[in-house]
Amino acid sequence: DKHAIALVTQMGETVAILRDPEVYDNRKEEIVTRMFGAIDMDHPYIQHIYSGGDYLIGGEIELLDRIRYNDGLDKWRKTANELMEEFQEKGADTVYAFQTRNPTHAGHAYLMRSAGEDLKTQGYKKPVLWLSPLGGWTKSDDVPLDVRVNQHEQVLDAGLSHPGGLDPATTVMAIWPSPMVYAGPTEVQFHAKSRRSAGASYFVVGRDPAGMKGSPNAVAHPDDDLYDGDHGRYVLQNSPGIGGMKMLSFVKVMYDITDNVMKIPDGSRPEDFISISGSKMRLLARNGATPCSATDIPTDLVEANCVPRGFMVPKGWQGVVDYYKNVDDTERWTPWSRPLVEAPACSKTQPKGQLGSHSFSLKHKQYDSFWHDIPRRPSGEPNTIINFIVEIPMYMTAKMEVQKELPGNVITQDTNKDGSPRYYTYGTPFFNYGLIPQTWEDPSLMSPQGNGGDNDPLDVMEVGQKPLKMGSIGPCKVLGSLELIDEGETDHKIICITTADPDAHKINNMADLDNVKPGTTARLVDWLKRYKTSDGKPENKLAQDTPTSVSEAVTIIEETHQRWRALCGHGSTSSSSHVKGAEKFWLDSPGCKGQ
Repeated sequence: DKHAIALVTQMGETVAILRDPEVYDNRKEEIVTRMFGAIDMDHPYIQHIYSGGDYLIGGEIELLDRIRYNDGLDKWRKTANELMEEFQEKGADTVYAFQTRNPTHAGHAYLMRSAGEDLKTQGYKKPVLWLSPLGGWTKSDDVPLDVRVNQHEQVLDAGLSHPGGLDPATTVMAIWPSPMVYAGPTEVQFHAKSRRSAGASYFVVGRDPAGMKGSPNAVAHPDDDLYDGDHGRYVLQNSPGIGGMKMLSFVKVMYDITDNVMKIPDGSRPEDFISISGSKMRLLARNGATPCSATDIPTDLVEANCVPRGFMVPKGWQGVVDYYKNVDDTERWTPWSRPLVEAPACSKTQPKGQLGSHSFSLKHKQYDSFWHDIPRRPSGEPNTIINFIVEIPMYMTAKMEVQKELPGNVITQDTNKDGSPRYYTYGTPFFNYGLIPQTWEDPSLMSPQGNGGDNDPLDVMEVGQKPLKMGSIGPCKVLGSLELIDEGETDHKIICITTADPDAHKINNMADLDNVKPGTTARLVDWLKRYKTSDGKPENKLAQDTPTSVSEAVTIIEETHQRWRALCGHGSTSSSSHVKGAEKFWLDSPGCKGQ
């Protein structure tokens, strides 16, 4: 159906349908200059915009089910209707929203409580606060979503017993799913207006909303923030599209050492007020600062390594300290809203850890090694039928692969150069991807073009109708192959169709494939050539755009099998002793040892 497109997550789950799609140019320069006023490739969200393709797609979205993230925070994700019902249950006669992307300290709490009191002076009886932590993408050095939400829970639990607490009877907390794009005065208009859809009539705006540190390319003000701290409030107050929504604007607050409360400074006694900046708070948390004396607060908090007792609710501060002392343990934290799902794995495998993280691995229950212990083809089958091991199920963009150097050659997620989990970004794979066991593309074997093998097992692209389970092993009919030249290495891709596929009896070669599924070969060629271009890399090359015959593909399989045998020392010598990198391979399995 050309009028409907399935929308899937990075892990291959279909979550929505895009109806009546429209495709239009991704005018990156225009988008960036309108949002940010300048093109600066050091800005984190500008980098994100430029990482996109040349086209954008839009249309009416039909959500198939409620989005669940399974990260322990779903109870705080509420629909607009659910929010309005909760406001009504609390008896609200008006709602004011306060957005957060940092832990809430007593200064924030003061602003929120003061806003409620101001609304009462305007005649409202029961103003209700919407505490609205931002749940979408944030830059890597921002406080993770789960740390913020858990800290906010402590703020609500403390209630009005602490100057950093909030009254749960007049507060509703709900995560707002938007990303942070760090567009300052431009973005804060969206923050305010978007809250109207869930019933907010007022938006609390403080200093430097949606701001960040200045650009390293700055000339006039190299050490300044990117946006003037007051400009967000000014723009919002004069925005013509704000409609009936009103702003509640506040200036900077400081800590009053005479009563341990944060408030607007009293100009008549400036010596009684101290400023606790965000950078100072982070340093104190990293140092594990404990509460200062209630009656003797030092002038140098960092030297004393203490935090004023009224600065943040105690349990909330403990959570912040825990985060900053363990900030490098990235597996512990949820930076922003991304669904956590179980691996779509075969029942004969044993998953470990969380899919999408460095902790995840998948091993087979029966075989010691995915690579070495499974024969290249099923017993009794012709050489045109191979055993296909699925690494990446159809529609999944997580780059999963058998690890040559890890014990058991388990399946894990590949990583980028910065250590982050790797995902394909060139659309959604329309094939199942994996390998043929007991094969190896030997780097010392040169192709006619002068390229050595890529030092991996032989790759497979399976072109059946449905996703196959990760780690599953099944018979697959060889149809041909394509020879990818990837950064100067030969990387053969065997094309096959699982014998259980409804169309398998009609498809015996690449010509049959295009007769039954027109255009499939062209799509495979396009994907192989262009799948790295969305990461800013040049197009790959193929030795030829025309796939090989079945017999030529079988010859490649047999040749790489013999190279694998040599790698394991089944011949006169072991290739692992003279191929760079192969000496690190895990070969200690029955199949590789010839048992």
